[in-house]
Amino acid sequence: MRQTKFHGRYEDTGRECAHPRCSEPGEYRAPGGRGHGFDGPGEWRWLCLEHVREFNAGYDWFEGMSAEEVFAAQSPASGWRTESPIFRPTAGVDGMPRWSDFDDPLDAISARASGIKSRARREAEMAMDGRFSREEAEALETMGLGLDTDRKGLRRRYSELVRRYHPDRNGGDRQYETRLNRVVEAYQTLRKARALA
Repeated sequence: MRQTKFHGRYEDTGRECAHPRCSEPGEYRAPGGRGHGFDGPGEWRWLCLEHVREFNAGYDWFEGMSAEEVFAAQSPASGWRTESPIFRPTAGVDGMPRWSDFDDPLDAISARASGIKSRARREAEMAMDGRFSREEAEALETMGLGLDTDRKGLRRRYSELVRRYHPDRNGGDRQYETRLNRVVEAYQTLRKARALA
């Protein structure tokens, strides 16, 4: 059975259209429907093009939902509201998995966690260096700069980040506006720093 790029068509299924009065080849899949006991992929009806179009025109995903449920399902963030069982406070209880239950052969999870810890550690080290205040150390971290930076490096990095995050450089897209504001604030803090005078 070969799928073509034409609207989900499956050629050579060897099936007849599932519509009672049709003998055309059944080349398009449609869910079995509530009356047919469909419970996820696997139980399909195979229909011809005409009858799959008829099925799609009458299919209502929201059937049986209240107005509030329809409104919630149409929200752009509807899929992001559910919490993954791994992150719940009850993880590890009643058979629910925990982070520690997963193998991490590439050390991806723990490397990210240690990266977060090391950022806090780096900020603390910068503040303890004596040349930078805690606020200046946070600003250096925001700019992605280390203790060895100078005024020229600061200006170069600021210019680079402003170009990267400015809406004019991103086709008017304002998704990086918060980052841009943080960079500008960090630069304003650092340009007054005595350590970079």
